[in-house]
Amino acid sequence: DNVACFCYPFTLEMFFTQEDELADSLPQWPVLYFEVLSLDFWQRYHIEGYGYLVLPASPGLHMLTIPTWRPVELGTVAELRRFFIGGSPELEDITYVRIPSTFKEKRLSCFGFCTETTGSVTFRLYCLQQSKQVQQSEALRQCVQNVLDWLGGFSQHSSVYNVLEAFQRAQHRMQEARERLPQDLIITSASTV
Repeated sequence: DNVACFCYPFTLEMFFTQEDELADSLPQWPVLYFEVLSLDFWQRYHIEGYGYLVLPASPGLHMLTIPTWRPVELGTVAELRRFFIGGSPELEDITYVRIPSTFKEKRLSCFGFCTETTGSVTFRLYCLQQSKQVQQSEALRQCVQNVLDWLGGFSQHSSVYNVLEAFQRAQHRMQEARERLPQDLIITSASTV
């Protein structure tokens, strides 16, 4: 059977702001790197595998099975050392599982890097995505619908919609201006009021 079920629910929140990325680069989708360890009878840890998964781009439930691998030393002596003494080759930087964080070239070669497959890990992910722009447009649409329902007719719809849209744009500009203010100015003005 060789299946170990390990359930550890956790919450991961990530935020993206345009300032996080360089102007000439495209934003990268988040990647989850993981390492599988085992603990033997003599309380020694062994690295059983490495893997990575690119987080799903769509919201909802996702079941992903990710293959794992580990670096190996060739030869019988290396295998005996791993079994009896413990210890095995490890990655210095876990990003080497995919593309190393220090990699700046056009081609990546793993020639001469000995590995073996060691199984797979299945992830059950419940993804939720939220966007400030989507929230604002939904709120505006709901507000317009409520006002139109309240008016009860088709007259003045376009002018009411234009006023609400202008208000939304002004509110958005005000929030952007507030976010650009230095924090010490905001704290000073709040304490004098």
